[in-house]
Parts: sequence; C-alpha cells; structure tokens
Amino acid sequence: MAADTHGAGAAPATQATPATTSTQQSVDVLIIGAGPGGSTAAALLAERGLRVALLEKDHHPRFHIGESLLPANLPLLDKLGVGAQVKAIGMEKWGAEFVSPWHEQHTQTYEFADAWDKSMPMAYQVRRSEFDHILIRNAACKGADVMEGCTVHDVRFLPEARGAVVSATHDDGTQSSWTARMVIDASGRDTFLASRLKAKHRDPRHNSAALFAHFAGVQRLDGKAQGNVTIVWFEHGWFWLIPLADGATSIGAVVWPYYLKTRDKPLDQFFADTIAMSPDLSARLRAATRVTEVEATGNFSYSSDHTHGPNYLLIGDAYAFIDPVFSSGVMLAMQGGFMAADAVETCLREPARAARALARFDRGLRHGPRQFSWFIYRVNHPTMRDMFMGPRNIWRMKEALLSVLAGDIFGTTPIWGSVRLLKGLFHLISLRHLARSWRARGLRKQQIRVESLPGVAGE
Repeated sequence: MAADTHGAGAAPATQATPATTSTQQSVDVLIIGAGPGGSTAAALLAERGLRVALLEKDHHPRFHIGESLLPANLPLLDKLGVGAQVKAIGMEKWGAEFVSPWHEQHTQTYEFADAWDKSMPMAYQVRRSEFDHILIRNAACKGADVMEGCTVHDVRFLPEARGAVVSATHDDGTQSSWTARMVIDASGRDTFLASRLKAKHRDPRHNSAALFAHFAGVQRLDGKAQGNVTIVWFEHGWFWLIPLADGATSIGAVVWPYYLKTRDKPLDQFFADTIAMSPDLSARLRAATRVTEVEATGNFSYSSDHTHGPNYLLIGDAYAFIDPVFSSGVMLAMQGGFMAADAVETCLREPARAARALARFDRGLRHGPRQFSWFIYRVNHPTMRDMFMGPRNIWRMKEALLSVLAGDIFGTTPIWGSVRLLKGLFHLISLRHLARSWRARGLRKQQIRVESLPGVAGE
C-alpha cells in the first residue's frame, strides 16, 4: 500500500542529518524504532535530561494499521503533552460493537462509560500516519535526536555491561555509529534484538493472518456511536470496522492460516469474497468504494523469552505481538515506553537500584499481553461468544471485562477479583456444554495450525 500522507503535513518530523562513515556519536540511550513505544520512551527520557538518539528506518508520516486507541491511551497522551493534538485528528470512540451471526440478538454494544472506572469513557480512532507523526515530532521537540531513514544493522554489546555500539545506514548510503549506555528495542514486528538473540518464539496457541484496506462510503452507526469500532465474527475468523475522522473506514479480516492458504485468485477479489461471507458487514459496505490496495500480513502471535538484558530492553511488538481483536497494541507499546523510561533512568542514575527497577519493568511488560491473551485465545470459543453477546454484571463481571477492554489493567482499579470470577464462569459454562466445547477444541487445533503463506508480509 502506498504511504499515507493525509493530514499530518508533507514534511517529516525531523530531517536526518547527513552522516559520514567516520562519525561516532555518544548518547545515554539509543532507541531503535519510532513507533508509539519508541517515540514515547524518547520523549520521556529526553525531557528528563538524558541524551537520546531515536533511529527510524522509515520517514514519517507513513502508513500503519492499528488505528483504534483505548481509553487507557488518553492519560498517557496527556502526560506526553500531546492530548490536544490527538483529539484534533481523532474520531471519538465511545464503545465497541460485537456482531455475531450465531445469536438471535446478533449485535451487542459495550460502552466504556460502563467500565469499573467511570473516568475514562472514550478513546479515539486515528490515522496512524498522523498519530505516529505527532509522537515522533513530540520526541524531537523534547530534545531527542531523531534520525529518520536510518536503518540499524548491528548492535554490539560491550564487555562488562559497559554499553553498546550501534551501527546504522542512512537512506543516502552513508554510515553512522553510536555508543550508548542503554539500548531500547522498539523496532516493532522487525524484532531486531529478539530475532538476533534467538529469543523470539511463535506462540502455538494463536496464529492468524490479516487482509485489510481502507474504504469510502461505509455506513456508520448513528449518533455518538458512529465512531465505535465494530467486530464481526464469521466462519473463518473476524472482521474489524474502524471509522476514521476524514470519512474513510479501515476494514480488515483476521482469518485462520488454513483459510488464507485456499486463495486461488487475486488478493483484492479474495478479500471481496471474504467480506461477502458476512451479510452484516456486506450491508454496511453496500455503497462503499475501496480507496486503497488490499494488503495481507501474517498475524502470527509471538513473544520473546526475556524482556531485558545487559544494557537493553524490549518494548511493544519488539517484545511480543498478540492478535489485535481488542485494539491493545498501541496502548501496550506506549505503556511499555513509560515503563522503559522509568527503568532506564534508574539504571543510569541510580545503579544500586537497577535490579529492582528492571524486575518491576519485567513484571509490567509481561502483565499486559498476559491479561489480553487469555481473552484473545478464547474469543472464538462458543462459550466466550455467548458471554460477549449476553453480558451480565453479576459480581461486577461486566464492568471488569469493560475495564480490560478499555486497557485499564495497569492502575489500581480493583477489577481482578471479578476478572477471576469471569474466567471461572467461562470454565463452568464450557463444562456444562462439554460436547460443544470438545468440538470447539478440535476445531481450534485445526485453525491455529501454522501454515506457510507465500506472498504474505510478516512470514
């Protein structure tokens, strides 16, 4: 898909300074990747007076999927000082709609205002080209040395934990290197360090692939709900429908690998045929026109076997990637940026407290994917679909579920007792319908079987 330059301005956040092969710079922290996690960490650390280099292989603004934010993103944006800028480009998102073809009442809407903590009632849908551009520009304004069009190709860690030497190539072919006391890998699904350290492992419990494009003229919900994200289940997975402020709508199909492997026609036709399998989604797209090329990507879930090592930390998708059904990616990346900034600052300024700070970082970084994954691994289970389509607030279980969907999992909101009850109820209902659950277990084994998908990005 062509790079998306809508609305965020033609000029990138910063211009890469021409480098020479003889130049070696020294910084406190070098960050690989200027997505939401990397730009967040860079802004915070530079604001705290540390010398920060932020290296990004692309030029912003650039296209990216993952347009749906969570209410828990908003306090983070305010802390970064960019809340008003994001509001200016965002589509208000007050809730989420789930659509199931297997239930008599086939639509169910959740509003974030009904979550346990009533202070975070909404979020935004954003074009990621605009959103990520705001964050990288903020990092530069806070004092980070931002280099775009700068691809890291080597990180060499020095003996006795004395830091690292990072080498990179600029778009014009010149080379640069940095000595850094700490490195933060925020390279996203490139997983720069985890791949090189053999620390990245596919998660055998969940594998999928995604087809996606932007459309104009998609029918929206009425009133305040027009910005809600819609999740539509169908036979081979689920669809997302994310309305954007400029009138475009992001449509994607997350499907099981076996289904995508059946493709025997051009990708755009295959995507159209997939959409046609859902009468509900097809009705919303009756007057719509596709305005971008269709793309496909492997959505294979993975995690790294550690979160940090001597002089480096992993955050966001550079640490772990989980299915995007609950729009958790940007929030987890930004939260990781905050946690990494705290840990790195402590390591550099109070080394006697480094071990405790890194242990806290490790617990925090693992917490987010773990909490979302329990629901993600079961979202297509018939019992979970029943619970989503017929929610009850016994023992505040609905409020707790909404808090998880809102991303309110890192604070002090006392949801965890009700979350445990919700999980227990899931298992009890599954046992009550044992034959159905057994069939679902066998089907899932078939669905998540890893397939080779030639021509799909992320393979």
